[in-house]
Amino acid sequence: MSGRRERSIKLASAAAFLGLIAVAVLIVISQSHSDGGDAGNVVDAKVVDRELAGIPQKGLVLGDPGAEVRLFEFADLQCPFCKGYAEEVLPQLIENQVRAGEVKLDFRNFTIIDARSTPAGAAAIAAGEQGRGWNFVEVFYRNQGTEGSGYVTDEFLTAIARAAGVPDVARWNRERKSTRVLEEVAASSSEAEGLGFTGTPSFALEGPGTTGVEALSTPDSADDLESAVEEAAG
Repeated sequence: MSGRRERSIKLASAAAFLGLIAVAVLIVISQSHSDGGDAGNVVDAKVVDRELAGIPQKGLVLGDPGAEVRLFEFADLQCPFCKGYAEEVLPQLIENQVRAGEVKLDFRNFTIIDARSTPAGAAAIAAGEQGRGWNFVEVFYRNQGTEGSGYVTDEFLTAIARAAGVPDVARWNRERKSTRVLEEVAASSSEAEGLGFTGTPSFALEGPGTTGVEALSTPDSADDLESAVEEAAG
């Protein structure tokens, strides 16, 4: 076991209680907004545009393609924990290390909530094929409905795609339903399971300071996430 991994395990054990508190706070925050899930009232698209402005996107990878460190986020768009991280933890990383070209952030679908997570994930992939994948993901989270309420409909997904700035909605609509894209959702979920993940969001890192792709404990804060990225840079 590497020294970095040993340090990570020790830190994770020492912070276990605080970590539970931090995650609980994120859930409260994520559920304190409007109920969401309303195709006729999609909000915060301009906020997302400002957050991501000037940062390269390709597929569902956000950041400089040449960045030496890749941070994988395995998430379910319906997951309230993931919404909490998207709104309260990841913005600091995006504004600092992603914008600076130190790390690229790779969103991977890990569909664990229910059957509607698959079409949601496929819709994000199809948006990414037109350069608006991260806008789709972030706008979706800011309009996430109550888990299990059935809000992920074709109407809702189309409203998110339009708000996210997908230029060719007809093309997006075809591609999100294609076998190729649906298989990509399934493959990334299998990848998450192969890394030993059982919940979302889960993170992994790859860089000069890692041995291949290394799974992380779910970071308790943006500072913890940035520190892990620094270690992965070697």
